[in-house]
Amino acid sequence: MNRFISSFTIAFLLGLTACAPSKQVKVENLSLESKETPLGINEVQPRFSWQLNSPKANLKQTSYRIQVASSLDELKEKKKLYWDSGKINSEESVLIPYSGKKLQSESPYYWRVKINSNHGKSKWSKVQSWSMAILNSSEWQAKWIGENMLSNSGEIVKGKDDDNRTRLAARYFRKEFSTDKKVSRAMLYISGLGSFEAYLNGDKVSEDIFAPVPSMYDKCIYYNTYDITPLIQKGKNTIGVAIGNGRYFSMRNPGMVTFGLPSLLAQVKLEYEDGSTTILSTDNTWKVTSKGPIIANNEFDGEEYDARMEINGWNKNGYDDSLWKYAELMKVPAGELKAQQTPNIRIQDTLKPISINARPEGKYILDMGQNMVGWLKVHLKGVKGRPISMKFAESLKNDGSLYTDNLRSAKVMDIYTPAEDGEFEWHPSFAYHGFRFVEISGTDYQPSLNDFAGEVFYDKMATTGTFRSSDQLLNQIYKNAYWGVRGNYRGMPTDCPQRDERLGWLGDRTTGAYGEAFLFNNAQLYNKWVQDIEDSMTPEGSISDVSPAYWQLYSDDVTWPAAFFYVTDMLYKHYGDSKAIFTHYPAMKRWIEHIKQVSMKDYILTKDAYGDWCMPPEQQQLIHSQEPSRKTDGAILSTTVFYDLLKKMAAFARICNQEADIAEYETLASKIKEAYNERFFNKETAQYGNNTVTANILSLRLGLVPNGYEKRVFDNIVKKTESDFSGHVSTGVLGVQHLMRGLTEYGNADLAFKIATNKSYPSWGYMIEKGATTIWELWNGDTADPAMNSANHVMLLGDLIIWYYEDLAGIKCAPKSIGFKKILMAPAFPQGLDSIDASYQSVYGTIESAWSKKDGKLDWKVSIPANTSAIARIPRQFNTRNATKQYGIHKLTETNEYDEYEIGSGSYRFKSSE
Repeated sequence: MNRFISSFTIAFLLGLTACAPSKQVKVENLSLESKETPLGINEVQPRFSWQLNSPKANLKQTSYRIQVASSLDELKEKKKLYWDSGKINSEESVLIPYSGKKLQSESPYYWRVKINSNHGKSKWSKVQSWSMAILNSSEWQAKWIGENMLSNSGEIVKGKDDDNRTRLAARYFRKEFSTDKKVSRAMLYISGLGSFEAYLNGDKVSEDIFAPVPSMYDKCIYYNTYDITPLIQKGKNTIGVAIGNGRYFSMRNPGMVTFGLPSLLAQVKLEYEDGSTTILSTDNTWKVTSKGPIIANNEFDGEEYDARMEINGWNKNGYDDSLWKYAELMKVPAGELKAQQTPNIRIQDTLKPISINARPEGKYILDMGQNMVGWLKVHLKGVKGRPISMKFAESLKNDGSLYTDNLRSAKVMDIYTPAEDGEFEWHPSFAYHGFRFVEISGTDYQPSLNDFAGEVFYDKMATTGTFRSSDQLLNQIYKNAYWGVRGNYRGMPTDCPQRDERLGWLGDRTTGAYGEAFLFNNAQLYNKWVQDIEDSMTPEGSISDVSPAYWQLYSDDVTWPAAFFYVTDMLYKHYGDSKAIFTHYPAMKRWIEHIKQVSMKDYILTKDAYGDWCMPPEQQQLIHSQEPSRKTDGAILSTTVFYDLLKKMAAFARICNQEADIAEYETLASKIKEAYNERFFNKETAQYGNNTVTANILSLRLGLVPNGYEKRVFDNIVKKTESDFSGHVSTGVLGVQHLMRGLTEYGNADLAFKIATNKSYPSWGYMIEKGATTIWELWNGDTADPAMNSANHVMLLGDLIIWYYEDLAGIKCAPKSIGFKKILMAPAFPQGLDSIDASYQSVYGTIESAWSKKDGKLDWKVSIPANTSAIARIPRQFNTRNATKQYGIHKLTETNEYDEYEIGSGSYRFKSSE
């Protein structure tokens, strides 16, 4: 069985005991707010989580005890504890809220936990720590500083080239300071807008890239917290910060919002062993220059680096900064300053190229072998003053040159100008690219493959899922999805990573977020993004179709803003975290009321902006279908989704104890269902609208089909798919969110499997047959108009990855459960698929499912994490009832179709009788 071991945060394998502590019970993977030893926590009631482990089956926690102190010694000696929970009789081990003394701003804390279980009790866990953020705005002494470029009227007078692209050099800031006493602790609180790199005495303070994460800067600005104690020297020290433009200063077409000039806010708190403290903060005594080597940078066009302008030693003691300016005090950004709770971007993979080919005019084409997102690190030889350029693309033209039409106005070029003849190593600091191919020009020789490395980066998070099957095409689609998803995490989930867009389109993630949560621990990213969505709302309650709203698109659509609700629901069901529901419930309620006013007429939702976006057109040269029979009525799309959102709001209202709202939402949903069926449902044919698969599958899966008609509606879906589309997908973004699960839930997993493994147009397999290594924006991305054919989009995955895990592997959170506390394991076994081997690292631990079938016999191995339970459902035809002899299986329920086993934690094998 595949044993992919990836902890929810970081594994601390602890040998714990019981009274006498049992060696059979271990507590591990401690986390606070789902992070490992986090710095800068802004929650006054942070939440604790841990996992249990035992070789014995059916392990259940019966109680826990948490202790918190402000020092390691006090915790171990049990003195001056900030919190001692005492023995709490509970099975809960995920997101337990702090309930002790008031936590102090900027202070460090230490905690541990021990548990009792039905197999004995544990020792105290290994101690974990965290630190608090600056909790009170009055504690900020720092000022926003920068290099101003404003006219008397306040207008920006520089920063664009003739094509209206951002063209602004990086800013370099420095400040020397002294520490005459021994420092016990030094913390840096910093925000550099758009993106910063911070140094202390020449060393980077972290490996973060593009910090802080992007936000709706007029509503919220994030700062980062770093422990710089190991970098502090006795005597003189120098802090240096380089700032790029990021998404804060983004003056370029097409219509990106710009918030202001690059600015820095930083505060260092030095704590000495004698108990005294010193604050060092940004003010107009700091020095600044923009006459450094990064002469231009923006994320869409690339970075230009002139090594002749390098300022060696600028971030170290003793540098002569007499020619630098004193920093100017900048306009204070409008957004509220908040401690960033989601990790920044980190390099998490490296690719070596697979080929390099010569082109005319001394150019070379580098092939990375994989469409990736990151930057190119080079080790080359150059000639003084002769620029070497690197231009990026996802694909090639037939003649072997770069295909860049689909990048639209993005220049996607990095330029390095050597300061002298000879070798150099370089990568950009404030630009990234989505690419497989790179055109290298400006060298006088052919570089070797070893001269290049593709550094892959995205938001720091654990990979939590593995998947392998007997079907190689299924495996390759999974790999493409994996590369596409992580390539579109940039402090927000983006639509694409390569062209002049790279935005947080809501419609791409309404269902995709659920599938992505099997691949990665993306809880912190998506918690941050739902805040972006609320921050981008208008006072009236309109939600931007893009969040953060760097493009101002307020269409009052239903299907795209639905992501606000679905992602919040995903965080609750997948991670057991209700925080987003409580936080955003008022904003969601405001949007519901707004949409009722502007879109609902006679209980039908009339506004629709995008239709069933990117359905496969009848001609492969088109972007969008022109054939009316393929198009689903926009009112069907909006009304079905709004109905589902009302059901979700009723559930959220229960969680938030908003009893009056429950009845209101349920009553409105009932009226909408009645009006919808009266308007769009043909009882004679059991068809909705013009009988598109999307119209029928949305009505069926979202619960609008009248009782007794479900099978006939489903039969129409199957008939339409098989007869009109030869067993191929016919849906766009909305329909494909329900297609694979809908087919499987209603008994046709074979058709779902056929759709998943098709190789002809339109299909995911067609993309791969055409050389795709990620997922295309269009089903016909190789032939459509270049205005919209990104080779790295994830929206067309729909519910495919969910289907992989829940329906093929049988790893699904049981109904009425959250966070996989109870698991429903009911794999589908489509004809033609012989085996699955998958795992998912849930908040309780690793869930594993590996089955194979041959000659009508099944062999299925499962592993259930401690402190959880599961139902294993197996078709009776496989005759696995002898499995009840295994310890940990509590009950066998037999139906006409299935054998259902209730099982506790542990590893089990279900095998057909010989």
